[in-house]
Amino acid sequence: MEENKEPPSLSRSNLDNRKSFTIAGVLAVVFVVFVFFFAAPFSFPMGAIIEIPSGATLTKTSHILKEKNAIHSSMLFRAYITFFESGKKVVAGKYLFSEKESLFLVAERITSGDYRIPQIRVTFPEGSTVFDMAKIMKASASPFDDVKFLSLAKGDEGFLFPDTYFFSSIITPEETITAMKENFRKKIAPLEKGIKASGRTLQDSVIMASLIERETITPEDRRIVSGILWKRIKLGMPLQVDAAFNYVNGKSTYDLTADDLKIDSRYNTYKYKGLPRGPIANPGLDAIIASLEPSNTQYLYYLSEKSGAMHYAKTFEEHKKNKAKYLTR
Repeated sequence: MEENKEPPSLSRSNLDNRKSFTIAGVLAVVFVVFVFFFAAPFSFPMGAIIEIPSGATLTKTSHILKEKNAIHSSMLFRAYITFFESGKKVVAGKYLFSEKESLFLVAERITSGDYRIPQIRVTFPEGSTVFDMAKIMKASASPFDDVKFLSLAKGDEGFLFPDTYFFSSIITPEETITAMKENFRKKIAPLEKGIKASGRTLQDSVIMASLIERETITPEDRRIVSGILWKRIKLGMPLQVDAAFNYVNGKSTYDLTADDLKIDSRYNTYKYKGLPRGPIANPGLDAIIASLEPSNTQYLYYLSEKSGAMHYAKTFEEHKKNKAKYLTR
């Protein structure tokens, strides 16, 4: 009879091969998982703009990105930033994703504020009204809701600082107004002591500055006209500022008629004494300073030629002569 034989044992080389295959399989699975979770999702929102709100935490941000299909896993996104982007924080704002991006790139952008939304340069000239600003924004940013801008900005006339801004090309009316009001606050901060010393409110100072801005061109003339207008108020005389009519009916000094001077409006400074009910434009910094630092002269009247040249008079008779001489050319 044949003796029972034990099955041949596996050679060391066979065991090593099996181990190698096992490790390779695990690594392959890990690699696939790695690629899947770190790569851009198939439904990545190409061309979309994703907004991370102000004050959003890392957790909130990861959920937003997951909901928008910008990442596969919110947990993996948080883990990656926590361990590999240590010390970095989420930067709020609107992000444009024009093409698919891996979790690494999304994380890098979100923690560095890499918005990739084109910027536009917008300049609002000194003395622009909110109507002017709406037109400028409509022409500069597309799309831009100028109707909404006007409805929101009318109450802020005078307090939207005219300046050159670099806006996001998709800026909203609300964001535009907020940026301009914040700029106004920064510009006016150094003048707070002067406003307090003048004994007048910020509102009155800005109203006067808006009149000065639309009536004059040079710093010297702004201060002289400021002195004349404040003096008229003190004497109980009507301001008779022609520029205010542009806010009422769009007419300039040279288009006004006798009937226009009778218009019943609180902006009609011929009919009503004192300052108009509100600013007629958004004045620049020098006009605001001029309203606070008027020149003390003996003049009580002024007029300007179409060229912008100013002519002053101490009496009404002198003023009439100036009108005959300079406004009938």
